[in-house]
Formats: sequence, structure tokens, C-alpha cells
Amino acid sequence: MKITTKFYRSLNKENLKKLSFKQKAIESASFIIFGYGISQGIRLFGNIILTRLLVPELFGLITLARVFILGLNLFTDIGIGPAIIRSKRSAQSIFLNSAWTLQIIRSSILALFSLLVAYPISLLYKQPILIFLIPFIGFTGLINGFKSTSLFILNKELEQKKIVYIEVVIQLISLIFTISIAYYFRNIFALLIGDVVSSIIRVFWSHILNKDTRNRFQLEKSSVKEIFSFGKWILIATAMTFLAGQTDRILLGKLFSMTILGVYTIAINFAEIPKEIISKLSSNVIYPLIAKYLDNSREELRIKIRNQRGKFLLIIAFLIGIFSSFSDYIIYFLYDERYYKAAWILPLLTIGMWPFILTTSIDGSLFAIGKPKYHALANFIKFIYMLIALPISFRFGGFFGAIIAIVINDIPSYIVINYGLAKEKLSLISQDTIITFVLIIFTLLLLLLRSFIGLGMPGMNYI
Repeated sequence: MKITTKFYRSLNKENLKKLSFKQKAIESASFIIFGYGISQGIRLFGNIILTRLLVPELFGLITLARVFILGLNLFTDIGIGPAIIRSKRSAQSIFLNSAWTLQIIRSSILALFSLLVAYPISLLYKQPILIFLIPFIGFTGLINGFKSTSLFILNKELEQKKIVYIEVVIQLISLIFTISIAYYFRNIFALLIGDVVSSIIRVFWSHILNKDTRNRFQLEKSSVKEIFSFGKWILIATAMTFLAGQTDRILLGKLFSMTILGVYTIAINFAEIPKEIISKLSSNVIYPLIAKYLDNSREELRIKIRNQRGKFLLIIAFLIGIFSSFSDYIIYFLYDERYYKAAWILPLLTIGMWPFILTTSIDGSLFAIGKPKYHALANFIKFIYMLIALPISFRFGGFFGAIIAIVINDIPSYIVINYGLAKEKLSLISQDTIITFVLIIFTLLLLLLRSFIGLGMPGMNYI
């Protein structure tokens, strides 16, 4: 059986010898945070320019279209990437070829479904343009399906430096295309062209990385069986992730105007910065790292996670405290008065990210030990909560009530994940309690300071 040794030799051997896997994990985490900072800077720069070229309604429409494509994406996710990272056969070309072929089949199904759902969704939201937007984004997913498995191998080996470099370059090129088209045409398709450009570049670049062992169409029975046996719970978990994580956009798009959804999108994009950092670390560092230590006892594994997790959570807690106390001025400084309503939404959404961060910083351990069912259950509970709480909160509290319901929506899933961690002897509830207490005290002190110097509460003038 052919082994993809050439690609592995192309990885940085000198660093692999010098660094322990733990050190590589720290190095990878640093690159992820550094890369994320650059990426957010690029996105913010682009966002500021685009909000001056395009009206808020267009951001609401594109958010809605992307939500449904994300749903199709997650409802067809069989965990190909995690399966490669976890598998002992990830150096075998026949396994990687089978994974790549399944990935293309899946993306083709995604594109087909995007055509089928576009018309009903456009009728539901009374937005005819969705008939074109949704299939267009679905086609972008089809392009992405052809990317090489080399990117998963880089993740497995914690070679984040290469991945960060690739993604930053792709983002820059994509943004240039998007801004150029928005400047000349001022329509919603400017927001889509950048996605197509980035997808094409990513596919070509991934195959350049894998030039010595080209992926080819191949389906081997045992490889497919292994991927599906692990992926069945991933499929359920990611489907529930979509329902739990995107219900706010779906319902707000129905309850309010596209303009309000566009303003909410500006706020949630900023609020989710800590969430996205911890999610990237969880999938690209924590999960591969834990997968290397599966032979250890649960207590040893728990201690390893606890020691590294505590330091990072403290840093995130202080950042969230500062951001939730003063982030309204980001909106005032960067956007015009059309977006000022986001000034009170952003601080609340930011503090509401904390239960998610606590959960995501450790739930990768449940995936690594082969227990993704807890994640699926947690997101299902969150989805049910949103389905019930959001309309009721809107009925009695209007838009403000709806936002409060969203702010606390991660608490139900946090409870379920901690139940799973306790059953698997990986619980760190005491660490969570201590750091949460630190966050609350720190944030209250900052808000008192803000009131003392005459700034009032964040965004109060625009509720």
C-alpha cells in the first residue's frame, strides 16, 4: 500500500526533532492567535470600507443566505477532517484518497441542495434575490470540495504556520476583489465574488502543498467505513451546531427587517472574536494534542488540559471584561449613525460568549475520546431553547428581549457538556467557577470606573 511519505518529509523535519509535541502545540497556538489577529484586522478594514459602499440591508441579505448554506454544509458534515486527524491510517494514500473523494461527493450534494431550497426560502422571507444568492454560495462550496487533504495533515502535525500564511494571503486577495467590485457596482454580488476567488486559490494552493502525492478519485471500503463510523456522531453534532448557532439569524431575519439583521450582524461579528479564537484553538490545537495522549489515564489527561487551559481562560476573561465594558466606542468610531444601534448590542453579546468559551475550551476532549454525542445533545438543547425563548422574549420584550435571550443561550449547552465531562471523568467545573468569578468582579469594576468618569453604561442612548 502506497504511503504518503514524501508529503510528510516536506513538513519541517528540523522543528519536529527540536520541539516536543507540547512545545509544538504552544507554537501552533501562538501562530493561530497571531494569524487570527491579522485576519481580524483585514476583515475589520474591509468591513469599514464595505459599510460605506453598501447599505445595511445587503449585509442582512448576505447573512441570511450564508446561514442557510452553512446549515446545508453542517447537515452534510461527516467529519472527514477530524477523521483524518484522529486516524492511524492518515499516512496511507488510499485512506486520504477515499476521504478526498467523499469530500467531493458531499460538496456536490451541498450544491444540488442549495438549488432546491433557494426558491422556498426566498418565498418564506419575501426576498426574491435569495433565489440567486443561495445557489451562488452553494457553488462556492462545490469548489471548496476539491481542496487537497494536505491541509488536514498540516493540522494533524500542528503545522499552523503554513496554514496561517495561506489563509492570510487568500483573505487579502479576496478582499481586494470584493472592495473593487463593490466600488464600481455597489450591489450584493460584490460580497460573493470574494468568496469564489478565495475558494479557487485555496484549492490550487492545497494541491501545490500536496504535489508529491496527488489526491485522486478512489473509494476503499475499509477507509469509507472508518470515516463513517466516526463521522455519524460528527454529522449529528455539526447539524445541531448549526441549529443552535444560527437560529438567532434565522429568527431575527423573520421577526425584523434586513436592516436590523445587518446591524445585528455587525455586532455579532465583533462579539464572536473571542469565540472564534477559542474555536480555532480547540479544533486546530487542543483536539490534535489530546488525540496524541489518548493512551493516558483520564486523570492524567484532565490534569494536562487543566494546567494549560486555566492560563488561557484568564487572558480571555480579562479581554472579555474590557471589551464588554468599552466596545460601544468601537461602533461609534468605526461606523456611521446607521449602525449605532449595535453599540448596546455588542457589549451584551460579548459577555454572553463566556459560557461558550468555557465549553469550547474543553469539549474537544470529548471528540478526541470518541464521545461527540454530548456535543450533539448540548447543541440540540440550545436549539430547543432558542426556538422557544427567542419568540417569547420578542413577544414580551421586543428587540431588547430577543437580544437578552440570545445573550444567555449558551448556558443550557454548557450544562450538558459538563454533564458529559463529569461522566467521562474530565470535568473542570471548579476551574470554570473560579475564573467566572474573576470575570464578573473585573467587569463590574470596569463598569463602575466607566460610570465614575461620566461615560454611563455602554450604548444606553441607542436602546
